[in-house]
Amino acid sequence: MSKFRQLAAGSVFTLGAAFAANALADSLPKNISTTAYGTTSAGYAAMVAVGNAIADDGYKLRVLPAKNDVSRMTPLMRGKVEFSAMGVGSFQAQEGVLDFGKPQWGPQPARLLLMGWSDTNNALPATAKDANIMKSSDLRGKRIAWIVGGPALNQNMQAWLAHGGMTWDDVTKVTVPGWKASIQGIIDGNIDAAIASTNSSMLFQVASSPRGLHFFDAPADEKENWVNLRKHAPWLVPHVATSGVGLSDTVVHTGGTFGYPVFMTYSRMSDQSAYEMVKLMNDKYAKYKDAHASAKGFALDRQVMQWIIPYHAGAVKLFKEQGVWSAEDQAHNDSLLARQDLLMKTWNATGKGSDYAAWMKARYEALTAGGYDPVWQD
Repeated sequence: MSKFRQLAAGSVFTLGAAFAANALADSLPKNISTTAYGTTSAGYAAMVAVGNAIADDGYKLRVLPAKNDVSRMTPLMRGKVEFSAMGVGSFQAQEGVLDFGKPQWGPQPARLLLMGWSDTNNALPATAKDANIMKSSDLRGKRIAWIVGGPALNQNMQAWLAHGGMTWDDVTKVTVPGWKASIQGIIDGNIDAAIASTNSSMLFQVASSPRGLHFFDAPADEKENWVNLRKHAPWLVPHVATSGVGLSDTVVHTGGTFGYPVFMTYSRMSDQSAYEMVKLMNDKYAKYKDAHASAKGFALDRQVMQWIIPYHAGAVKLFKEQGVWSAEDQAHNDSLLARQDLLMKTWNATGKGSDYAAWMKARYEALTAGGYDPVWQD
Protein backbone atom coordinates (compact mmCIF):
# COMPACT_ATOMS: atom_id res chain seq x y z
CA MET A 1 0.00 0.00 0.00
CA SER A 2 1.27 3.46 -0.90
CA LYS A 3 2.36 5.67 1.98
CA PHE A 4 -0.13 8.25 0.74
CA ARG A 5 -3.09 5.92 1.32
CA GLN A 6 -2.09 5.87 4.95
CA LEU A 7 -2.42 9.65 5.36
CA ALA A 8 -5.55 10.57 6.84
CA ALA A 9 -12.06 34.79 -15.88
CA GLY A 10 -11.55 36.80 -18.20
CA SER A 11 -11.91 37.04 -21.98
CA VAL A 12 -8.79 34.98 -22.53
CA PHE A 13 -10.87 31.94 -21.57
CA THR A 14 -13.82 32.65 -23.87
CA LEU A 15 -13.83 29.35 -25.71
CA GLY A 16 -17.47 29.16 -26.73
CA ALA A 17 -20.66 27.61 -25.45
CA ALA A 18 -19.64 24.18 -26.73
CA PHE A 19 -17.68 23.53 -23.56
CA ALA A 20 -20.74 24.04 -21.38
CA ALA A 21 -22.54 21.45 -23.44
CA ASN A 22 -19.56 19.10 -23.28
CA ALA A 23 -19.58 19.22 -19.48
CA LEU A 24 -23.10 17.80 -19.53
CA ALA A 25 -22.55 15.26 -22.30
CA ASP A 26 -23.22 11.61 -21.59
CA SER A 27 -19.75 10.64 -22.77
CA LEU A 28 -16.43 12.46 -22.66
CA PRO A 29 -16.00 14.57 -25.81
CA LYS A 30 -12.84 14.25 -27.86
CA ASN A 31 -11.93 17.92 -27.42
CA ILE A 32 -11.64 18.86 -23.75
CA SER A 33 -10.01 21.66 -21.77
CA THR A 34 -8.58 22.25 -18.32
CA THR A 35 -7.20 25.31 -16.63
CA ALA A 36 -3.95 25.16 -14.66
CA TYR A 37 -1.41 27.48 -13.11
CA GLY A 38 1.06 29.19 -15.46
CA THR A 39 3.33 27.46 -17.94
CA THR A 40 6.19 27.25 -15.42
CA SER A 41 4.10 25.47 -12.77
CA ALA A 42 4.16 21.78 -11.84
CA GLY A 43 0.40 21.53 -12.38
CA TYR A 44 0.65 22.80 -15.95
CA ALA A 45 3.46 20.38 -16.76
CA ALA A 46 1.54 17.44 -15.29
CA MET A 47 -1.58 18.17 -17.33
CA VAL A 48 0.40 18.63 -20.55
CA ALA A 49 1.89 15.19 -19.91
CA VAL A 50 -1.57 13.70 -19.45
CA GLY A 51 -2.77 15.42 -22.63
CA ASN A 52 0.09 13.99 -24.66
CA ALA A 53 -0.68 10.49 -23.37
CA ILE A 54 -4.41 10.48 -24.05
CA ALA A 55 -3.86 11.90 -27.53
CA ASP A 56 -3.08 8.32 -28.53
CA ASP A 57 -6.79 7.59 -28.11
CA GLY A 58 -7.89 10.58 -30.15
CA TYR A 59 -8.48 13.02 -27.29
CA LYS A 60 -7.22 16.59 -27.37
CA LEU A 61 -6.69 18.10 -23.92
CA ARG A 62 -6.13 21.84 -24.09
CA VAL A 63 -4.30 23.18 -21.02
CA LEU A 64 -5.02 26.86 -20.36
CA PRO A 65 -2.62 28.68 -18.03
CA ALA A 66 -3.95 31.11 -15.43
CA LYS A 67 -2.15 33.22 -12.85
CA ASN A 68 -4.29 32.57 -9.76
CA ASP A 69 -7.09 30.49 -8.22
CA VAL A 70 -9.92 32.78 -9.29
CA SER A 71 -8.79 32.85 -12.91
CA ARG A 72 -8.45 29.05 -12.92
CA MET A 73 -11.89 28.50 -11.41
CA THR A 74 -13.83 31.12 -13.39
CA PRO A 75 -13.90 29.23 -16.73
CA LEU A 76 -14.95 26.05 -14.91
CA MET A 77 -17.67 27.84 -12.96
CA ARG A 78 -18.97 29.41 -16.19
CA GLY A 79 -18.95 26.13 -18.08
CA LYS A 80 -16.23 27.19 -20.51
CA VAL A 81 -13.92 24.25 -19.64
CA GLU A 82 -14.59 20.79 -18.30
CA PHE A 83 -11.82 20.55 -15.72
CA SER A 84 -9.37 22.51 -13.62
CA ALA A 85 -5.97 21.49 -12.24
CA MET A 86 -6.22 23.34 -8.96
CA GLY A 87 -4.45 23.56 -5.64
CA VAL A 88 -6.04 24.28 -2.27
CA GLY A 89 -8.14 26.97 -3.95
CA SER A 90 -10.46 24.09 -4.83
CA PHE A 91 -11.23 23.67 -1.12
CA GLN A 92 -11.67 27.40 -0.58
CA ALA A 93 -14.10 27.48 -3.51
CA GLN A 94 -16.07 24.60 -1.99
CA GLU A 95 -16.17 26.46 1.32
CA GLY A 96 -17.13 29.86 -0.15
CA VAL A 97 -14.44 31.75 1.75
CA LEU A 98 -11.91 34.51 1.02
CA ASP A 99 -12.06 35.43 -2.67
CA PHE A 100 -14.81 32.83 -3.11
CA GLY A 101 -17.03 34.48 -0.51
CA LYS A 102 -18.14 37.15 -2.96
CA PRO A 103 -21.71 37.26 -4.33
CA GLN A 104 -20.65 35.92 -7.74
CA TRP A 105 -19.14 32.85 -6.08
CA GLY A 106 -20.26 31.24 -2.86
CA PRO A 107 -19.80 27.53 -2.07
CA GLN A 108 -19.03 25.61 -5.26
CA PRO A 109 -20.06 21.99 -6.05
CA ALA A 110 -16.47 20.79 -6.47
CA ARG A 111 -15.78 17.15 -7.30
CA LEU A 112 -12.40 15.40 -7.26
CA LEU A 113 -11.23 13.14 -10.05
CA LEU A 114 -7.58 12.45 -9.17
CA MET A 115 -4.82 14.17 -7.19
CA GLY A 116 -1.09 14.23 -7.82
CA TRP A 117 0.28 12.68 -4.62
CA SER A 118 3.88 12.75 -5.75
CA ASP A 119 7.30 12.50 -4.10
CA THR A 120 7.54 16.29 -3.87
CA ASN A 121 6.60 18.69 -1.11
CA ASN A 122 3.96 21.26 -2.00
CA ALA A 123 2.69 24.59 -0.73
CA LEU A 124 5.78 25.43 1.27
CA PRO A 125 7.95 28.54 1.34
CA ALA A 126 10.67 28.61 -1.28
CA THR A 127 13.23 31.05 0.09
CA ALA A 128 16.26 32.93 -1.16
CA LYS A 129 19.34 31.24 0.26
CA ASP A 130 20.90 34.60 1.08
CA ALA A 131 17.88 35.45 3.28
CA ASN A 132 19.15 32.86 5.82
CA ILE A 133 15.72 31.38 6.60
CA MET A 134 16.75 28.14 8.32
CA LYS A 135 13.43 27.48 10.12
CA SER A 136 9.89 28.82 9.98
CA SER A 137 10.47 31.32 12.79
CA ASP A 138 13.18 32.94 10.64
CA LEU A 139 10.44 34.27 8.36
CA ARG A 140 9.87 37.02 10.92
CA GLY A 141 10.59 40.42 9.43
CA LYS A 142 11.25 39.02 5.95
CA ARG A 143 9.66 40.13 2.67
CA ILE A 144 6.90 37.62 1.96
CA ALA A 145 4.88 37.34 -1.27
CA TRP A 146 1.14 38.03 -1.17
CA ILE A 147 -0.54 36.96 -4.44
CA VAL A 148 -3.55 38.94 -5.65
CA GLY A 149 -6.40 36.54 -6.45
CA GLY A 150 -4.45 33.64 -4.95
CA PRO A 151 -6.20 32.87 -1.65
CA ALA A 152 -4.88 29.31 -1.52
CA LEU A 153 -1.28 30.46 -1.86
CA ASN A 154 -1.77 33.15 0.77
CA GLN A 155 -3.54 30.75 3.12
CA ASN A 156 -0.67 28.30 2.85
CA MET A 157 1.83 31.02 3.67
CA GLN A 158 -0.34 32.07 6.61
CA ALA A 159 -0.16 28.48 7.85
CA TRP A 160 3.63 28.43 7.62
CA LEU A 161 3.80 31.72 9.47
CA ALA A 162 1.66 30.12 12.19
CA HIS A 163 4.06 27.17 12.19
CA GLY A 164 6.73 29.69 13.20
CA GLY A 165 4.49 31.43 15.75
CA MET A 166 3.65 34.44 13.56
CA THR A 167 0.95 36.16 11.54
CA TRP A 168 1.15 38.46 8.51
CA ASP A 169 1.67 41.33 10.93
CA ASP A 170 5.12 39.95 11.73
CA VAL A 171 6.45 40.10 8.16
CA THR A 172 6.68 42.58 5.29
CA LYS A 173 3.88 41.71 2.85
CA VAL A 174 4.90 42.21 -0.81
CA THR A 175 1.88 42.22 -3.12
CA VAL A 176 2.32 40.65 -6.57
CA PRO A 177 -0.20 39.92 -9.39
CA GLY A 178 0.43 36.18 -9.71
CA TRP A 179 2.47 33.15 -8.65
CA LYS A 180 5.09 33.57 -11.38
CA ALA A 181 5.65 37.15 -10.26
CA SER A 182 6.18 35.96 -6.69
CA ILE A 183 9.04 33.67 -7.75
CA GLN A 184 10.46 36.30 -10.07
CA GLY A 185 10.46 38.63 -7.06
CA ILE A 186 12.87 36.28 -5.27
CA ILE A 187 15.19 36.30 -8.28
CA ASP A 188 14.99 40.09 -8.57
CA GLY A 189 15.78 40.60 -4.89
CA ASN A 190 12.38 42.06 -3.91
CA ILE A 191 11.01 39.01 -2.07
CA ASP A 192 12.58 36.60 0.41
CA ALA A 193 9.99 33.79 0.42
CA ALA A 194 7.04 32.64 -1.69
CA ILE A 195 4.85 29.54 -1.74
CA ALA A 196 5.86 26.87 -4.27
CA SER A 197 6.24 23.17 -4.91
CA THR A 198 9.73 21.70 -4.64
CA ASN A 199 9.52 20.67 -8.31
CA SER A 200 8.19 23.90 -9.85
CA SER A 201 10.34 24.45 -12.91
CA MET A 202 10.84 28.16 -12.24
CA LEU A 203 12.71 27.29 -9.05
CA PHE A 204 15.64 26.17 -11.21
CA GLN A 205 16.03 29.84 -12.10
CA VAL A 206 16.03 30.76 -8.41
CA ALA A 207 18.62 28.08 -7.65
CA SER A 208 20.93 29.31 -10.42
CA SER A 209 20.49 32.99 -9.55
CA PRO A 210 22.98 34.90 -7.37
CA ARG A 211 20.55 34.62 -4.45
CA GLY A 212 20.24 30.83 -4.54
CA LEU A 213 17.37 28.60 -3.34
CA HIS A 214 16.65 27.12 0.08
CA PHE A 215 13.81 25.12 1.67
CA PHE A 216 13.81 25.06 5.47
CA ASP A 217 12.96 21.74 7.13
CA ALA A 218 9.80 21.20 9.18
CA PRO A 219 9.93 17.66 10.60
CA ALA A 220 6.81 15.93 11.88
CA ASP A 221 8.16 15.76 15.42
CA GLU A 222 7.73 19.54 15.72
CA LYS A 223 4.27 18.65 16.95
CA GLU A 224 3.18 22.02 18.36
CA ASN A 225 4.29 23.78 15.19
CA TRP A 226 2.28 21.35 13.08
CA VAL A 227 -0.81 21.78 15.27
CA ASN A 228 -0.56 25.53 14.69
CA LEU A 229 -0.07 25.05 10.95
CA ARG A 230 -3.01 22.68 10.50
CA LYS A 231 -5.38 25.15 12.14
CA HIS A 232 -4.98 27.13 8.94
CA ALA A 233 -4.14 24.38 6.43
CA PRO A 234 -5.77 21.02 7.28
CA TRP A 235 -4.91 19.80 3.78
CA LEU A 236 -1.17 19.64 4.54
CA VAL A 237 0.45 16.53 5.98
CA PRO A 238 4.09 15.94 7.04
CA HIS A 239 6.13 14.35 4.29
CA VAL A 240 9.73 13.62 3.30
CA ALA A 241 10.29 14.73 -0.30
CA THR A 242 12.81 13.10 -2.60
CA SER A 243 11.81 14.96 -5.77
CA GLY A 244 12.34 18.60 -6.62
CA VAL A 245 15.01 21.17 -7.36
CA GLY A 246 18.18 20.00 -5.64
CA LEU A 247 16.49 16.93 -4.11
CA SER A 248 17.10 13.21 -4.60
CA ASP A 249 16.81 9.91 -2.75
CA THR A 250 19.85 10.95 -0.72
CA VAL A 251 19.20 14.70 -0.48
CA VAL A 252 15.70 14.99 0.96
CA HIS A 253 13.46 17.71 2.31
CA THR A 254 11.33 17.23 5.42
CA GLY A 255 8.24 19.36 5.13
CA GLY A 256 4.59 19.05 4.12
CA THR A 257 2.49 18.18 1.11
CA PHE A 258 -0.92 17.62 -0.39
CA GLY A 259 -1.88 16.10 -3.71
CA TYR A 260 -1.12 18.58 -6.49
CA PRO A 261 -2.54 19.18 -8.92
CA VAL A 262 -6.07 18.69 -7.64
CA PHE A 263 -7.69 17.58 -10.90
CA MET A 264 -11.35 18.42 -10.47
CA THR A 265 -14.65 19.27 -12.09
CA TYR A 266 -18.16 20.24 -10.97
CA SER A 267 -21.07 18.03 -9.95
CA ARG A 268 -22.82 18.87 -13.25
CA MET A 269 -20.43 16.66 -15.23
CA SER A 270 -22.12 13.39 -16.10
CA ASP A 271 -21.01 10.28 -14.24
CA GLN A 272 -20.04 8.67 -17.55
CA SER A 273 -17.82 11.57 -18.65
CA ALA A 274 -16.06 11.68 -15.29
CA TYR A 275 -15.63 7.90 -15.34
CA GLU A 276 -14.13 7.96 -18.83
CA MET A 277 -11.67 10.72 -17.91
CA VAL A 278 -10.40 8.93 -14.82
CA LYS A 279 -10.25 5.64 -16.72
CA LEU A 280 -8.20 7.29 -19.45
CA MET A 281 -5.76 8.69 -16.90
CA ASN A 282 -5.46 5.29 -15.24
CA ASP A 283 -5.10 3.34 -18.49
CA LYS A 284 -2.47 5.74 -19.87
CA TYR A 285 -0.57 6.19 -16.61
CA ALA A 286 2.55 4.37 -17.85
CA LYS A 287 2.82 6.81 -20.78
CA TYR A 288 2.85 10.00 -18.71
CA LYS A 289 4.08 9.04 -15.23
CA ASP A 290 7.74 9.75 -15.95
CA ALA A 291 7.12 13.08 -17.70
CA HIS A 292 6.81 14.99 -14.43
CA ALA A 293 6.95 14.19 -10.70
CA SER A 294 3.44 15.54 -10.15
CA ALA A 295 2.07 13.39 -12.97
CA LYS A 296 3.54 10.33 -11.26
CA GLY A 297 1.29 11.12 -8.30
CA PHE A 298 -1.89 10.29 -10.25
CA ALA A 299 -1.40 6.54 -9.65
CA LEU A 300 -4.45 4.92 -8.07
CA ASP A 301 -2.41 3.39 -5.24
CA ARG A 302 -1.25 6.88 -4.22
CA GLN A 303 -4.71 8.42 -3.92
CA VAL A 304 -5.96 9.60 -0.54
CA MET A 305 -9.61 8.60 -0.69
CA GLN A 306 -10.55 10.51 2.45
CA TRP A 307 -9.45 14.08 1.79
CA ILE A 308 -11.46 17.33 2.16
CA ILE A 309 -13.38 17.47 -1.15
CA PRO A 310 -15.76 14.71 -2.32
CA TYR A 311 -14.95 12.53 -5.30
CA HIS A 312 -17.18 12.58 -8.37
CA ALA A 313 -19.47 9.55 -8.64
CA GLY A 314 -17.85 8.73 -11.98
CA ALA A 315 -14.44 8.55 -10.35
CA VAL A 316 -15.86 6.39 -7.57
CA LYS A 317 -17.19 3.97 -10.19
CA LEU A 318 -13.66 3.49 -11.55
CA PHE A 319 -12.20 3.15 -8.02
CA LYS A 320 -14.72 0.43 -7.22
CA GLU A 321 -13.86 -1.44 -10.42
CA GLN A 322 -10.18 -1.28 -9.46
CA GLY A 323 -10.84 -2.41 -5.89
CA VAL A 324 -9.48 0.74 -4.23
CA TRP A 325 -12.71 2.11 -2.70
CA SER A 326 -13.97 0.99 0.70
CA ALA A 327 -17.18 1.39 2.68
CA GLU A 328 -15.29 3.81 4.93
CA ASP A 329 -14.29 5.86 1.88
CA GLN A 330 -17.93 6.02 0.80
CA ALA A 331 -19.07 7.12 4.25
CA HIS A 332 -16.44 9.88 4.26
CA ASN A 333 -17.48 10.98 0.77
CA ASP A 334 -21.13 11.09 1.78
CA SER A 335 -20.22 13.29 4.75
CA LEU A 336 -18.37 15.71 2.47
CA LEU A 337 -21.37 15.87 0.14
CA ALA A 338 -23.58 16.65 3.13
CA ARG A 339 -21.13 19.41 4.13
CA GLN A 340 -21.42 20.96 0.67
CA ASP A 341 -25.20 20.81 0.85
CA LEU A 342 -25.18 22.50 4.26
CA LEU A 343 -22.86 25.23 3.01
CA MET A 344 -25.01 25.99 -0.02
CA LYS A 345 -28.22 26.11 2.00
CA THR A 346 -26.58 28.45 4.51
CA TRP A 347 -25.24 30.66 1.70
CA ASN A 348 -28.70 30.97 0.16
CA ALA A 349 -30.25 31.74 3.53
CA THR A 350 -27.82 34.54 4.33
CA GLY A 351 -28.09 36.77 1.28
CA LYS A 352 -25.62 34.96 -1.00
CA GLY A 353 -22.59 36.93 0.12
CA SER A 354 -24.18 40.36 0.24
CA ASP A 355 -22.68 40.70 3.73
CA TYR A 356 -19.45 38.70 4.03
CA ALA A 357 -19.21 39.02 7.80
CA ALA A 358 -22.78 37.76 8.22
CA TRP A 359 -22.11 34.86 5.86
CA MET A 360 -18.95 33.83 7.69
CA LYS A 361 -20.73 33.96 11.04
CA ALA A 362 -23.65 31.88 9.74
CA ARG A 363 -21.23 29.49 8.06
CA TYR A 364 -19.27 28.97 11.27
CA GLU A 365 -22.42 28.34 13.28
CA ALA A 366 -23.94 25.96 10.73
CA LEU A 367 -20.81 23.86 10.31
CA THR A 368 -20.15 23.72 14.05
CA ALA A 369 -23.73 22.67 14.74
CA GLY A 370 -23.42 20.01 12.04
CA GLY A 371 -20.30 18.56 13.62
CA TYR A 372 -17.90 19.87 10.97
CA ASP A 373 -14.64 21.75 11.43
CA PRO A 374 -15.25 25.22 9.97
CA VAL A 375 -11.47 25.87 9.53
CA TRP A 376 -12.19 29.56 9.00
CA GLN A 377 -13.65 31.35 12.00
CA ASP A 378 -16.57 33.80 11.89
